[in-house]
Amino acid sequence: MFDHVKFGVRDFALSKRFYVKALESIGVTDITDWPPDGAELCQPNGETSLCIYQTDETPAHLHIAFVAESRQQVDAFYRAALDAGGQCNGQPGLRPQYSGRYYAAFVLDPDGHNIELVYHEPEA
Repeated sequence: MFDHVKFGVRDFALSKRFYVKALESIGVTDITDWPPDGAELCQPNGETSLCIYQTDETPAHLHIAFVAESRQQVDAFYRAALDAGGQCNGQPGLRPQYSGRYYAAFVLDPDGHNIELVYHEPEA
């Protein structure tokens, strides 16, 4: 559905470090810098990307959910995002209010955006 998602951040260097470290757990390793203060992050040969740029505007908070390949990947993302300076907004676990298979973790990025990783399959 999406080609890319682009949004502004208050501290580009801080946000770039956060996203590079947090999203490495899901294979996001291709980073293209867009001077003066922008970056595009994607998986190798990926068809979608996340783009951030420095802004003085106060953007509305976003909720971005990335697809996980396993529950273990959700757990790894959560740890990596916290290590990168994110704040817990929901520990890894099932979310029965959505479905019996919805396993997700939620972390707030440096600007307060709600970043989620979700796995939709039952446990193997």
